[in-house]
Amino acid sequence: MSSQNDDQKPLKVAVVGYGLGGRVFHCPLVKSTRGLKVAGIVARSQEKKSQANADLPSAEIFRTFDELLDKAKNFDMAVITTPNTEHAPQAIAAMKAGLHVVVDKPVAINSAECKEMIEVSNQSGRLLSVFQNRRWDSDFLTVKKLIESGALGNITRLESRFERWRPQPKSGSWRETSAAEDGGGLLFDLGSHAIDQATFLFGKPKEVYAEMDIRREGIKSDDDSFVSLTFENGVRVHIWVSLVSATAGPRFRVLGSKGSFTKQGIDPQEEALRNGKTPLDPDWGKEPESIWGSICQYKDGLHIEGKVESALGAHQKFYELMRDAVRGLGPVPVSADEALQTMQIIETARASAQRKQSLAMSHS
Repeated sequence: MSSQNDDQKPLKVAVVGYGLGGRVFHCPLVKSTRGLKVAGIVARSQEKKSQANADLPSAEIFRTFDELLDKAKNFDMAVITTPNTEHAPQAIAAMKAGLHVVVDKPVAINSAECKEMIEVSNQSGRLLSVFQNRRWDSDFLTVKKLIESGALGNITRLESRFERWRPQPKSGSWRETSAAEDGGGLLFDLGSHAIDQATFLFGKPKEVYAEMDIRREGIKSDDDSFVSLTFENGVRVHIWVSLVSATAGPRFRVLGSKGSFTKQGIDPQEEALRNGKTPLDPDWGKEPESIWGSICQYKDGLHIEGKVESALGAHQKFYELMRDAVRGLGPVPVSADEALQTMQIIETARASAQRKQSLAMSHS
């Protein structure tokens, strides 16, 4: 395996899976990060193998995950972008083979799998992180900065929405055809981002309440859900994730003792990646002024309103931090313990929805 402390030699990354996640999100971010190189790709179908060859001609293409494991010594890191049911077994196998691992969210399909992954990481000495890239969304960074500045006073409530309009399920989408127990559903998908953002700001919630519904025919897991998190300091976070919202509510609304902040629109980085752009392009992560958020403050009896320029989004920061962690220069960008907490909150939310009552978070 290549030296982890050799700053001149890039770390060799193998991306497992070449669907939307691997091809559009992970590979471009890895490729544009100094000190990292996409050196291997697992692409199962001939179509995806041909696409990988065309996109990254210098990378070694594997038809199966086992073929990659046979050559694990040639790589430093594996990025797991396969369906959720494969996250835990593949991550565990990769760590046992000597590779540091990044797993796409959610980390696994239940907390028991996540705990096993953490145990293997500790035993093998290999790093494990989870791709919660939306910690570096422009709108979230703006909210975080406002909260930390004290401009809104003591925060009482944060509202977070990922609402989309997809009245017809995607044909062949495992996310929509899989049951929640097998990693399907919107709470596992967009919900895990919103929960991670909330806990990144406020820590572990003490109470969870959820409503989870299936609104469209032909799917097996939630496509329209609400989660309320209550924290020790009294802050409540309300989260909506939906694929049946023809009109989206504010992406964020933050209420505090000194004012409020409201933000429409969505971070531009996902769309930019889908359009073939990378963090090396000018204006990467920059939101148009038309979707900057609005702040309302009360100072000395005066009502003051204004726009807040959005912070620059920086999804590439995840892989910069992961590179540094592998080289022993800092912690992983998102810890496995943080991912376990998100998983436990999702499991508590499911139980809350089934029982139709608020539930206390366990301290395990």
